[in-house]
Amino acid sequence: MEAMSQFFDLTTPAKRFRFVAVLEAVTWLALLIAMFFKWVLGHEEAVAIPGMVHGIVFVVFVLVSLITAVQLRWSLTVTALALVSSIPPFGTLVFEWWAQRNGHLAELSADPAPQRVAA
Repeated sequence: MEAMSQFFDLTTPAKRFRFVAVLEAVTWLALLIAMFFKWVLGHEEAVAIPGMVHGIVFVVFVLVSLITAVQLRWSLTVTALALVSSIPPFGTLVFEWWAQRNGHLAELSADPAPQRVAA
């Protein structure tokens, strides 16, 4: 239960970013499942709600990424990688893992000192 409460702890920019990154990936999964129902099984209406929810979460991810970039002083390269990560399915998870491993997510990273990516 402790891990679940930690996941919903949104007290820092890094924790908010992680939460929205995971949420964006979950909505991608829902949209992919809905697209299967639409294109393979012929249920045209299947993507209406998952598509709208994913679109909203996508916009929230972009905004949270920009806010986090300012608050954690990300370089333009890291910020661009965060924004691009929202395009492929589950890319936000890959970016979040990379950013955490490379010290770009403050207290979530093993090494709190950010390592700059060559621009």
